[in-house]
Amino acid sequence: MRLLHRLENLLLAATLAALLVFGVASVYPAWAVADELIRHLTLLAGMVGGMVAARDGQLLAMGAVVQALPRRLRAGAALVTGLVATAIAALLALAAWQFVREEAATGSTLAFGIPRIALQAALPAGFAVITLRLAWRSAEGTGLRLLVLVAAVTGAVVAERLGADLAMLRVPLLLLLALATALGAPIFTVLAGVALIWFLTAGDPIASVPLDHYDQVTNPLLATLPLFTLAGYVVAATGAARRLVRLLRAWTGHLRGGPAVVTVLACAFFTAFTGGSGVTILALGGLLMPILLSSGYREQTALGLVTGAGSLGVLFAPCLPLILYSIVAQVPMTTMFLGAALPGLLLVLLAAAWGVLASPPVEQRRRRFSLRRALVATWRAKWELLLPVLPLTLIFGGFALPVPAAALTAAFALFAAAALNRDLPRAAGLLEVVRECGALVGGILLILGAAMGLTNLLITAHVPDRLTEWIGATLDSRWLFLLALNLFLLAVGCLMDIFSAIIVIAPLVVPVGLAFGMDPVHLGVILLANLELGYLTPPVGLNLFMSAARFGRPVLKVARASLPMLAVLAAGLVAITALPELTLALPRWFAAAGLE
Repeated sequence: MRLLHRLENLLLAATLAALLVFGVASVYPAWAVADELIRHLTLLAGMVGGMVAARDGQLLAMGAVVQALPRRLRAGAALVTGLVATAIAALLALAAWQFVREEAATGSTLAFGIPRIALQAALPAGFAVITLRLAWRSAEGTGLRLLVLVAAVTGAVVAERLGADLAMLRVPLLLLLALATALGAPIFTVLAGVALIWFLTAGDPIASVPLDHYDQVTNPLLATLPLFTLAGYVVAATGAARRLVRLLRAWTGHLRGGPAVVTVLACAFFTAFTGGSGVTILALGGLLMPILLSSGYREQTALGLVTGAGSLGVLFAPCLPLILYSIVAQVPMTTMFLGAALPGLLLVLLAAAWGVLASPPVEQRRRRFSLRRALVATWRAKWELLLPVLPLTLIFGGFALPVPAAALTAAFALFAAAALNRDLPRAAGLLEVVRECGALVGGILLILGAAMGLTNLLITAHVPDRLTEWIGATLDSRWLFLLALNLFLLAVGCLMDIFSAIIVIAPLVVPVGLAFGMDPVHLGVILLANLELGYLTPPVGLNLFMSAARFGRPVLKVARASLPMLAVLAAGLVAITALPELTLALPRWFAAAGLE
């Protein structure tokens, strides 16, 4: 089994390497022919990454309810969710096989004569492997696992054959799916499950669900997601965190509240590249907490500052949530990068200001400023400082489109770690970095593809239009809508991970926001700022659990410590919501200057 897992990791690494190579090559117009191949390599990376995520239990899910259950009930909950999720994955594999079988008849090829079907086959194969793994993780004991697998696959095959004859079971099946969702079923199976149940009971072909998945995951811009993720994970695996903290301490450590400023800036920078506040807390927490405590900060203040600062980089390019929202909401990526910059800066300034105000009256061991030490630290961190500049210069300077810019950024991150800083992990460590990167990308792309099938179903049923009409009739002012929107998004942010929330919520709220005259860029910044705040919202904010695990403190203690940061960032959210010009000024200025 270990050999199989290692081969799977190697396949994932080879896919990401091919994506990187062809992405860099696509800078040259002569290699534009590789565009379709890059899109299909993204599909392959997503499916192999999804297989790895299923293997390692890293598929994104809503686990708040199941964590609250008594321990004796969790095995039963896992059995229910495993059975439902396995059946849906089996149905997806069957539907994907039908889709690929029809596509095979076209005989079309990609660059270099590669048959398109060779990469499309990743859909049924990937869903089949995920089916096996969901069954395996549903229970303890081989016999029970086999029973779940046989029952789920049999149920999927029978359901596909019966089709419209199951119409009377539509509501019970959807209720069962809702129960599985609450108990922690993978989110992609929930989204795909709604579409599959609806199509089956309506007598429509279920192959449209994997077709929508295929169309969405082969979006021309989506390759930026795995490439920027790879760059972020490489940075996180090296000594970049130490160099960055040393740099910031050298320049600000002598100031009152300097350690807090270091914490805020380091976390914002790191999250902008890794895309996840959890990674930031795990990578930087062990460096920043001792600095804050040795400077005289109370433990509760330091704990709240590190926990809250962990999500600050979400609004800075090239953070993954920004890219994902631009793709889902069909907003130009460059416009989204520009629109989020000033709101992100506002949140950073507010967090840093609170850190300064919360500093002890007389800080212990405050460093004297040394220009030489600051310049040396800057020189040692020069490659980390160049990383965010590179993609922005390439994109806004017109030197490269987003995909080759992302590929060049990932290539530079690898080159800097291997040849310049010489702290890239050895082969086994690098393979682990690739595994973590691929599992995250796979989980996101599975949700993104499944959500497309559900979105198309909702559009066909005119759900967004009806929702817009209902909200317009219920809320008679734009300010009431903004208040309701923020409360709703805040609740979503503390229950769902940011990637799932963007994919599921954005297609619903964007049309409603447009009906109230909102710019989709402003709406996106509000959405992301709320989800960022949701990381700190008790009782289930993700940062609270990550920080509790990292520092060995009770979750309730972390939640209490984070309340001041929660209030500070909430004030920033109010300003972002009330002042659309804060978001729209830069995009309008760049557009007027012809620079966008």
